[in-house]
Amino acid sequence: MRLRGQAAGHLQGRCPREFKTRGERLKAFYYGVKIRQRNVWALPRFGAWLVLVLSIALVVTAVSEGAWAKPRKSRSSGSSIAASIVVDMNSGRVLQSRSPDVARYPASLTKMMTLYMLFTYMRAGVITPDSELLVTPYAASQSPTKLNLKPGSTIRTRDAIGALVTLSANDVAVTVAENLAGTEGNFARMMTKKAQSIGMMSTVFRNASGLPNDEQVTTARDMAILAQRLIRDFPEYYDCFQTKYFSYRGRRYRNHNHLLFGYKGTDGIKTGFTRAAGFNLTASVRRGDKHLVAVVLGGRTSSQRDAAMRRLLDQSFPKAIAAKPAAPYVASLDVATPPRPTPKKQVFALASAGASPQTIRFGSQSGAQAATTPVTAPGGTTAEGDTDATETTGPFHVQVGAYTSQAEATSRLGEVRGRAASLLDGHPPVSTVFQKDDTQWYRARFAGFSQDDARSTCAELKRMSLDCIVMRAN
Repeated sequence: MRLRGQAAGHLQGRCPREFKTRGERLKAFYYGVKIRQRNVWALPRFGAWLVLVLSIALVVTAVSEGAWAKPRKSRSSGSSIAASIVVDMNSGRVLQSRSPDVARYPASLTKMMTLYMLFTYMRAGVITPDSELLVTPYAASQSPTKLNLKPGSTIRTRDAIGALVTLSANDVAVTVAENLAGTEGNFARMMTKKAQSIGMMSTVFRNASGLPNDEQVTTARDMAILAQRLIRDFPEYYDCFQTKYFSYRGRRYRNHNHLLFGYKGTDGIKTGFTRAAGFNLTASVRRGDKHLVAVVLGGRTSSQRDAAMRRLLDQSFPKAIAAKPAAPYVASLDVATPPRPTPKKQVFALASAGASPQTIRFGSQSGAQAATTPVTAPGGTTAEGDTDATETTGPFHVQVGAYTSQAEATSRLGEVRGRAASLLDGHPPVSTVFQKDDTQWYRARFAGFSQDDARSTCAELKRMSLDCIVMRAN
C-alpha cells in the first residue's frame, strides 16, 4: 500500500506529455491518479474502468460469435429441421430419418392428397381433364395464396391441377373438394379415410387446402407414403408435378418447388408453408436407375429447407439401390362406376349460390365411404347396361338422401350400406337424377322393395339413426 501511495504521489498532477517512460504511463492508468490537463486528453480515474469494460466487451463478443457460428452452420446444414425422412423407391428402405413419426402440420402438402382424390375420380371417368368445375362463393373466399376465382365462374380440371401444383391455390383446392364431394368437410373425411387405407395412419385432414387447422396433422413418414403412392398409382397424371410454369388467363405462375430449377433429377412434388407448420417440402429425385423420395418438415426459411433437402439427398444417393422401378400400382377406386358421358359439355359441379353447399340431408352425414356399385346415369340407364332401373328393381325405393353432387349421393349410399349391410342385402343402391329450377339433383336410393318391405326397412334404418323416406320407383 505504501509503495502504491508513493507511486501515485510521484505521478500526481503531472501532464501525460511529462511521462518519460512507458512504465510511468502504465502506472498512471493502473492507479487512476489525477492528471493535470494541458489541452490534451487527460487520464481520469474512470479511465481504467473504461478500458476494463471495453476489454470485457470485446472478449464477450468474440466468445459469443464463436458460440453463434455453430448454430448458424447447423441451420444451413439442416439440423434445425423439425422432421425428415428419405426413402429408396427401389427397395422401400428408409435411408435416413429424423423424428419421422412426430405429428406436424402439413400446410399445402395437403394438396397432394387433394390431387390423389382428384386423380382417382379421373381414373374412374367421373370427371375428365376438360370438365368444368363450378366455383362457389365459399371457395372464392379462401385466403391467399389463390387464383382469385370469381363466384359462379368455372375452371377446367386440367387448369385446376396446374394451379394446385404450381401456385398451390387454396380457392382451387376448395373448388375441387366441393365438386367431388359436395362440401369441403365431406371431402376432408374422404381424404382421411383414403389416407388411412394406404397406410398413412397418423394423418387427419380437415380441409382440402392445408390452411391452418389445429386438428389437421401428418408426419414425415406419412407424406413419404403419399408421395410414393402418387408416383406408383397414377403414372399417367404424375408428370404434372414437373410443371415449372403455369399460365392462366394471361398470367404466368412459377412453381414454388425450387428444386425443379436447379437440383438434378427432380421431378416433383410439393411445397407447403404456414406459420405454425414452417417450411415443408416433399421431393422426388431420379438419377439413373436410382430414385429417392424425401420429406422435410418445419424448416425455418424456404432456402434453409431447400438446403436441408439437398444435403439429405446428396447423403442418401450413395446408399440407394440401382434397379429398374417396379411396375406401377393400380389405385383402388372407391368411387362409383362413372355415368356415361353426355354429348354436350356439362359443368360437373356443386350448384350452390351460398357459402355452404345446397343439399337436402337425411340423417347424420359422416360420409367418407363411397359406393362401388352402379350409379344411375341421366336418362334412367345404369352404367352397367341399358336397362331402366325402375323396371327391374321393384316398385318402391328407400331414399336416404338427395344432393346437388353425384359424388355426395354416392358417398351417402356407401355409408348407409356399410352400416346396414344385412338389412339392405339384395337391394342395389341407385342414384337417380332430377331437375329443380336450374339445379340438377341426385337422389340416393336403395331399390327393389315392395311397399311393406320398404316401410319396415325404413323404420329399421331410423332406429339406427339413418333417416329415410319410402318413394315409388317412378
